[in-house]
Amino acid sequence: MKRIFIIALCSLLLTGCVVKKEMTAIGGSKADGTVKMGYIFGAFEIPQIDVYQASELAAKKCSVWGYTGAEAFGGQTRRCTQMDRWGICNRTEVSVEFQCIGGK
Repeated sequence: MKRIFIIALCSLLLTGCVVKKEMTAIGGSKADGTVKMGYIFGAFEIPQIDVYQASELAAKKCSVWGYTGAEAFGGQTRRCTQMDRWGICNRTEVSVEFQCIGGK
């Protein structure tokens, strides 16, 4: 019984858990009318993103530059920024580029 408990506990720890992440503005270009949004997650985290919140924040950033909204280019870029000695990524940075639309 103790063995089953230990196996169940280990499998639970290795699967990770869902974590709510909010995108923040990490860059952009007024001249190009783009805003870069991103978030960071750890090895045992399964990020859950509110895409609507990210779009709204990008639109707010664009409105400062005279645009009326923003839409995502479609893809995302993932980059491992911290790897352990066994090649497992412990920290991943994700970014999404938004294009400012309307106005100007």
